Amino acid sequence: MAHFMDVHRGMHGITSDQLHQAHQADLAVEKGENVHFEQAWADPASGTIYCLSEGPSAEAVQRVHERAGHKADEIHEVPLSA
Repeated sequence: MAHFMDVHRGMHGITSDQLHQAHQADLAVEKGENVHFEQAWADPASGTIYCLSEGPSAEAVQRVHERAGHKADEIHEVPLSA
Protein backbone atom coordinates (compact mmCIF):
# COMPACT_ATOMS: atom_id res chain seq x y z
CA MET A 1 0.00 0.00 0.00
CA ALA A 2 1.11 3.52 -0.73
CA HIS A 3 1.22 6.58 1.51
CA PHE A 4 -0.55 9.80 0.56
CA MET A 5 -0.42 13.38 1.84
CA ASP A 6 -3.49 15.39 1.02
CA VAL A 7 -4.23 19.08 1.36
CA HIS A 8 -7.48 20.83 2.16
CA ARG A 9 -7.71 24.62 1.76
CA GLY A 10 -10.21 27.22 2.91
CA MET A 11 -10.56 25.97 6.49
CA HIS A 12 -9.66 29.30 8.15
CA GLY A 13 -10.12 29.32 11.90
CA ILE A 14 -10.53 25.55 12.24
CA THR A 15 -10.41 24.47 15.88
CA SER A 16 -8.79 21.42 17.42
CA ASP A 17 -12.26 19.94 18.02
CA GLN A 18 -13.29 20.49 14.39
CA LEU A 19 -10.06 18.87 13.15
CA HIS A 20 -10.66 15.91 15.47
CA GLN A 21 -14.26 15.55 14.24
CA ALA A 22 -13.16 15.64 10.58
CA HIS A 23 -10.49 13.02 11.26
CA GLN A 24 -13.02 10.82 13.06
CA ALA A 25 -15.40 11.14 10.09
CA ASP A 26 -12.63 9.79 7.83
CA LEU A 27 -11.90 6.94 10.24
CA ALA A 28 -15.60 6.00 10.31
CA VAL A 29 -15.73 5.31 6.55
CA GLU A 30 -12.13 4.44 5.62
CA LYS A 31 -12.46 0.66 5.76
CA GLY A 32 -14.83 0.57 2.78
CA GLU A 33 -11.97 1.81 0.58
CA ASN A 34 -9.16 -0.11 2.31
CA VAL A 35 -7.65 3.23 3.41
CA HIS A 36 -6.27 4.22 6.81
CA PHE A 37 -5.87 7.85 7.87
CA GLU A 38 -2.84 8.01 10.15
CA GLN A 39 -2.62 11.68 11.13
CA ALA A 40 -4.08 15.12 10.42
CA TRP A 41 -2.55 18.56 10.98
CA ALA A 42 -4.07 22.02 10.59
CA ASP A 43 -2.95 25.63 10.31
CA PRO A 44 -6.01 27.70 11.28
CA ALA A 45 -4.39 30.96 10.15
CA SER A 46 -3.84 29.81 6.56
CA GLY A 47 -6.88 27.52 6.54
CA THR A 48 -4.80 24.54 5.42
CA ILE A 49 -5.22 20.96 6.61
CA TYR A 50 -2.83 18.11 5.84
CA CYS A 51 -3.73 14.43 6.16
CA LEU A 52 -1.42 11.42 5.97
CA SER A 53 -3.00 8.18 4.90
CA GLU A 54 -2.18 4.75 3.56
CA GLY A 55 -4.24 3.12 0.85
CA PRO A 56 -4.44 1.58 -2.59
CA SER A 57 -4.80 4.83 -4.58
CA ALA A 58 -5.32 8.58 -4.44
CA GLU A 59 -8.82 7.99 -5.80
CA ALA A 60 -9.67 5.74 -2.84
CA VAL A 61 -8.39 8.41 -0.43
CA GLN A 62 -10.53 11.03 -2.17
CA ARG A 63 -13.64 8.83 -2.00
CA VAL A 64 -13.22 8.53 1.77
CA HIS A 65 -12.86 12.30 2.12
CA GLU A 66 -15.93 12.88 -0.08
CA ARG A 67 -18.04 10.46 1.99
CA ALA A 68 -16.82 12.18 5.16
CA GLY A 69 -17.90 15.55 3.71
CA HIS A 70 -14.56 17.25 3.03
CA LYS A 71 -13.09 16.64 -0.41
CA ALA A 72 -9.33 17.17 -0.65
CA ASP A 73 -7.98 19.92 -2.91
CA GLU A 74 -4.77 17.98 -3.60
CA ILE A 75 -3.59 14.42 -3.00
CA HIS A 76 0.07 13.48 -3.42
CA GLU A 77 1.55 10.02 -3.28
CA VAL A 78 4.57 9.93 -0.96
CA PRO A 79 6.77 7.10 -2.24
CA LEU A 80 9.80 7.70 0.03
CA SER A 81 10.15 8.26 3.76
CA ALA A 82 12.96 8.21 6.29
